[in-house]
Amino acid sequence: MKVRFMLLTVFLAIVFCAAISLMLLSAVAFIQYIRFFSSAPKEAQKVLKPREKELFYGARTIGWTLMIFSLLMILGVGVISVWDGFRNDFTFLQFFLRFVSIFTIYKLYDMICFDWFLLCKFRFFQHFFPETNPVYNDRKYGYNLKSQLLKLLVIFPAASALAAWLCSLLMK
Repeated sequence: MKVRFMLLTVFLAIVFCAAISLMLLSAVAFIQYIRFFSSAPKEAQKVLKPREKELFYGARTIGWTLMIFSLLMILGVGVISVWDGFRNDFTFLQFFLRFVSIFTIYKLYDMICFDWFLLCKFRFFQHFFPETNPVYNDRKYGYNLKSQLLKLLVIFPAASALAAWLCSLLMK
């Protein structure tokens, strides 16, 4: 049970990370609506130019299709996480460990892959929105380390505890 529990949890975390990556790709590369970038720093939001024209014919259709698919993947991770817990009579602690593990793996992936690698090293966002180059040029790491750590150490564990508590109540 323990090995299966951890294998499924790690698999669900990988699917969650893939879904978020797909969402990022669809928003930045295909849809390109600046309202999707509300979590970007204020300096970057100020210089963003709206993209009225599609990158190529059908780009937004592809982007919205990928966005919907990524949302369905995220929903699937949640449903399978809870369903498997109900099926295996999880305790509060088991639900909590599953949820906090998925969120922790995701947040570390987000901080390393998105904020450090894609934003600072690979310059993925700047490729599609070159007007943000001055904002990100001298960054060694992303722009929101405090916010990321707050989510990793406080918000996600609290949300995991709340979700585990709700699942435990429904188990009775």
